[in-house]
Amino acid sequence: MTELQATRAVLTKEDLVRAFRECGLREGQHIFVHTSLSKLGFVVGGAETLIQSLLEIVGEEGTLMMPSQTWKNLDPSTGVHGDVPMEWWPIIRENWPPYDKEITPAIGMGVVAEVFRKWPEAKRSDHPARSIAAVGKHAEYLTQNHDLCNIFGKDSPLDKLYRLHGHVLLIGVGYDKNTSLHLAETIAGFPSKKFVHESSAIMENGTRKWVTYETQAVDDEDFIRLGEEYDKEMNIKIHKVGNAEVRFLDQPQLVDWAAAWMEKNRG
Repeated sequence: MTELQATRAVLTKEDLVRAFRECGLREGQHIFVHTSLSKLGFVVGGAETLIQSLLEIVGEEGTLMMPSQTWKNLDPSTGVHGDVPMEWWPIIRENWPPYDKEITPAIGMGVVAEVFRKWPEAKRSDHPARSIAAVGKHAEYLTQNHDLCNIFGKDSPLDKLYRLHGHVLLIGVGYDKNTSLHLAETIAGFPSKKFVHESSAIMENGTRKWVTYETQAVDDEDFIRLGEEYDKEMNIKIHKVGNAEVRFLDQPQLVDWAAAWMEKNRG
């Protein structure tokens, strides 16, 4: 047995249910989950087991939400396809598949998010680049009417979770993966706030279209610093589940605090 094998946790569904309940998860909660499955250790059954454990805890009255973003469905000039030649850009714009919430994979969101978006009765929002998926009591409410231009602001899935007094669960990931902080960006007033034009392929009335839309620019460069200060000031408990650090956060409290922090600390 190697040293890595000796220190790597092995976790069953029962282990996860018990551990996440110890973190504060309860029946009837509505939780935005961000996770790195590998950080937990060896989960018997992988993503399927992790999702089942969380659904068992929140029950029929609760809801789980996860990012299912398809950010490669953005203009190639933004660098989402890596260092592709500029002469390829028109070909990509003309031929990138239009977003289909039933088919388009959740690129870069991790195996758990990809399995989750295909879960039975999962709902997925219509945004072609920044969609979210949800399962449970408020899945339909959270995912409907995801406006092209208003990705993270008022009436977005994040704002709806805020109104449901939801929670955020970070499993093996840090504040740089905490999408709810983008809601704080839309609320906060700071001089450097700006808007950008983004483009994506969509289906409209049965026809593929390359559409351009204006939206608030996001900036996650200070999210880790913000999170460190939030942990300290709010005395956030960092739990251990398997080999992963886990934070279970009150989403409205986090968003309100982060918006005030941005107003003080962003130029």
